[in-house]
Amino acid sequence: MLKRYLLAPGPTPVPPEVLLSMAMPMIHHRAPDFLPILDSAKKGLQWLFQAKGDVLILCSTGTGGMVGAVNNFFNPGDKALVVNGGKFGERWTKICQAYGLKVEEVTVEWGYAVKPEAVEAALKKDPDIKAVFVQATETSTGVYHDIEGLGKVVRNFENTLFIVDAISALVAQDLKTDEWGVDIMIGGSQKGLMLPPGLAFVSVSEKAWKRNETSKMPRFYFNFKKERENLAKNQTNFTSAVTLIIGLNEAIKILQKEGLENVFGRHAKLAHATREAVKALGLGIYSKESPSNSVTAIEAPEGIDGQLIYKKLREKYGITGAGGQDRAKGKIFRLAHLGYADTFDVITGIAALEMVLKELGHSVTLGKGVAAAQEVLMQ
Repeated sequence: MLKRYLLAPGPTPVPPEVLLSMAMPMIHHRAPDFLPILDSAKKGLQWLFQAKGDVLILCSTGTGGMVGAVNNFFNPGDKALVVNGGKFGERWTKICQAYGLKVEEVTVEWGYAVKPEAVEAALKKDPDIKAVFVQATETSTGVYHDIEGLGKVVRNFENTLFIVDAISALVAQDLKTDEWGVDIMIGGSQKGLMLPPGLAFVSVSEKAWKRNETSKMPRFYFNFKKERENLAKNQTNFTSAVTLIIGLNEAIKILQKEGLENVFGRHAKLAHATREAVKALGLGIYSKESPSNSVTAIEAPEGIDGQLIYKKLREKYGITGAGGQDRAKGKIFRLAHLGYADTFDVITGIAALEMVLKELGHSVTLGKGVAAAQEVLMQ
């Protein structure tokens, strides 16, 4: 028997309380008994996003929310500034280009965070830029970008929207949507919110809704104006993902019971423990600055393929993490500490990593990484 452990940056484990809530008999999405469920979900998301405005609930993956953030607020030919520091920064560029936006990139070396002054310089150079697109956590590199600092910059440009992909960062990082001036923030169900894949969440500011009025791009399924109108009636525009929204309510209750500050603190401690354990094993952290609380990207030892480490963790010890992507493939592997994660998820992941490294010929003292993690986790 091989017990399975999910330590990937998405999908993440689902708590049993959430699974049980989703096992209830199906109800109709237009029936009266669904209305209070959606009402509770939308209020819970406002709490989590730290936003007073609408947080739309879409039946899609997070990428659907990213698409909607483009085709609901812009016109072909509009200029956009994209922070590109990894695979998901590249995704913003591809989505914008697919809808005819003219993209300028602030290119950031993989493993590093964008400097707010670099974005400020680009905006001053071209006052016609209509939006800044960025990831909160660049999941491919394990880097967290300074959303608060970027918000301070963008708010000085009244014709520019600040749009943040927080799909992997939401719950793990303290993201103050309103206070930091984020106009559009996107989340996904299968990350910190501890649900199966299938829901995207999009908060929209009043500044962004005014831009929506002038957008002429074609849209049908991802029509945010219609979603907003339906959300006011505790409905979605098309068929609601009833089961997932029931689970969403349960997941938010768990987070509310823990409290936002405690949720953020737990993720920060798990991330810190993971990094200290990795360093104790003589490995490098791929994110050279501003490491994320969601996932740790770990450099493979010289002469050992990072994909092989990832594969052996999964096949021999039942631990599914993640490998490297694109230019980082084979150079790194990743372990998440996101969502339904606690002390012994870190301990288990590090213990298995020690065994894999030893099997692959890396000089390691068994228990050294675990001990380093324990020192942090006991504080």
